[in-house]
Amino acid sequence: MLPTSEFHTYKPAILSLPADRPLTKEDLLTGDFLMKRSGRLAMYYAPHNEFVRPDAQVVIVGITPGWTQMKTAFETARAGLLQGLPDDEIVRKAKEAARFSGSMRRNLISMLDGLELHRYLGLASSEELFTQGIGSVLHTTSLLRYPVFVQGKNYTGAQPPLLSDEFLRETAFAFTKEELERQPGALIIPLGKTVEGLLQRMEEEGLLGECGILHGFPHPSGANGHRHKQFAENREAMMRRLEEKFGRAQITSSGKRR
Repeated sequence: MLPTSEFHTYKPAILSLPADRPLTKEDLLTGDFLMKRSGRLAMYYAPHNEFVRPDAQVVIVGITPGWTQMKTAFETARAGLLQGLPDDEIVRKAKEAARFSGSMRRNLISMLDGLELHRYLGLASSEELFTQGIGSVLHTTSLLRYPVFVQGKNYTGAQPPLLSDEFLRETAFAFTKEELERQPGALIIPLGKTVEGLLQRMEEEGLLGECGILHGFPHPSGANGHRHKQFAENREAMMRRLEEKFGRAQITSSGKRR
């Protein structure tokens, strides 16, 4: 599902990208894909967050796509265009390839399995949330739908603080409200304190509807050296929240918890 028509706008520029080598920042962090600049901040287009899976049971929210996600999304979209695939299929494939790609996805799956989320959803592992054919179980997104960089480096939510910068705050509120309106009643898993802080403010202002927040989930980046400690401290409370939201974990015919 395409929430905007941005992909059509950027198709010619994507088709012009080199197809015989991996893409670089020199290819993508250019005027062709620049959406907005605010001081040291620059927001660039990337195709994967054009795709929205409505009515998901779980929504995982990051801060903004990083360079690794952006690169993967563009390479996937470029390949899809060269194959002549429909736009909807291209952005879906870009989403599946790019969402929390790399080591971040492995860390995320490990923590979700540690909470036994997959058991509440009837899956063998949380890794299945990121594979094709799972239907409407999972939607992933970011407060800032498109990649934001600070002088060419990934924006991490700290400098400047998201809530204190007008451009970042207003953009995040607008993007997040638009996406979560398509996810009534979902469990929202914010990745890290910055994301949780903005979502909590939206919740206090009545902007999340029936959605609930899983508080205390660490950011899965390998650069977050405190994630193991934070996860251990909050694990029991998060597991209680899952049971409140989904009820008991599903039981197999053999009587074992799945």
